[in-house]
Amino acid sequence: MKKIDLTTGKELSVISLLALPLIGSSLLQFMYNFIDMLFVGGLGSDAIAAVGSASFFINVGYAIQAMIVVGGGIKIAHAMGQNNERKLASYIGSSLLLNVIIGFITIFVLLIFGNSILNFLDLNNEVVQADAYQYLAVSAIMLFFSYFNAFFIRMFSSFGNNKQSFYISAFGIILNVILDPIFIYWLKWGVIGAAIATLIAQILMFLLFIYVARNVLWKRDVIKVCLHSGWEIIRLGLPMTTQRVLFTIINIILAKIIATYGTEAVAAQKIGLQIESVTFIVLGGLNGAVSSFIGQNYGARKFTRITTGYRMSMILGISYAVLTSIIFIFFAEQLAELFTHDHETVGMAITYLEIIGLSQIFMAMEMISNGVFTGIGLPKIPSIISIIFTALRIPMAIVFTHFIGINGVWWSIAISSLLKGVVAVIVFQIIYRRREQNEI
Repeated sequence: MKKIDLTTGKELSVISLLALPLIGSSLLQFMYNFIDMLFVGGLGSDAIAAVGSASFFINVGYAIQAMIVVGGGIKIAHAMGQNNERKLASYIGSSLLLNVIIGFITIFVLLIFGNSILNFLDLNNEVVQADAYQYLAVSAIMLFFSYFNAFFIRMFSSFGNNKQSFYISAFGIILNVILDPIFIYWLKWGVIGAAIATLIAQILMFLLFIYVARNVLWKRDVIKVCLHSGWEIIRLGLPMTTQRVLFTIINIILAKIIATYGTEAVAAQKIGLQIESVTFIVLGGLNGAVSSFIGQNYGARKFTRITTGYRMSMILGISYAVLTSIIFIFFAEQLAELFTHDHETVGMAITYLEIIGLSQIFMAMEMISNGVFTGIGLPKIPSIISIIFTALRIPMAIVFTHFIGINGVWWSIAISSLLKGVVAVIVFQIIYRRREQNEI
């Protein structure tokens, strides 16, 4: 597998070329989710609510596994910048072992306690509850393979080689889109059919990643797992995992508030989140590119390139966020009606998009800054910022809904995003300058 040096060349060109495959993979993932939701949406608002409810707890699994993706990605990128093959192999091997452990724990918890976990949402709809558990049970097995796929994508990114992961992701997503209508409608498996389609696609993607990375994975040094390397990965990834787990828990609590407004409200949020991912996928690609770029250059102690790369990435991110804001605000109705024609659900989704559209620029500021902090090995900083201001959504939602109903939840999300973006940029300017001076 080819490894690419990110410590030379024009910063904008390097970051753009590094980000494009990541964005391409994310766009393909978005198209899958988009089409998947269209298929599920054809089953009605209850089906959308079932998938949306289960997705909250699936995201907890991804949040925990982010510890490996973030921590392993940082150390692999640093080892690449230092040209240290021994450390590189040790970090890869330790990351794979941690993936196995977390994967088995996920399967056990979701299969055994899935129904009890879903009870927390108080869905008050037996059909939605049953469909949500079935979707969650199949997804528990799917997550085992998806965890590895997420790590492989980040590992390839740390190597500066995203094309192969893009092709594998494209294959999996196309297969998923093909299988969805077969399992959901032709075989009449409904919601569980969508979960099975995803499971099959993730398994085949996993096998392809293993094959492509075989030259790295079959090395003896990879098998020799180092406890110290594993602890370093956990230490670096734990702040981000804590942030994402708490973020997901907060979203679950908000979902509980939203559920009091009916199944339509739950479906509206799921639709809104699906559409909003158009922003997240591109910014997520930039975040991953910035993290890998910064990681290698930090390992090589090229601080000027780090500063320039941050500025270029911020310009790209904010420019894209402005575009999506305009689309969300002015074309909200057309976007919502792609998924459902239920009048009440569409109305709530429209308001969600219009309000969230105001916060997209600040989301860009936050995610680009987070990529820089992660790249230099300071993931704890963005985690603290995110935890504090995301937690504010709950009291804000409780207060706002008292006066403006369900829209209060949407405003709590938008305002917290604004605060996170502004604070992340300010803290970067302060802390990074100090670290740069100490390193020089």
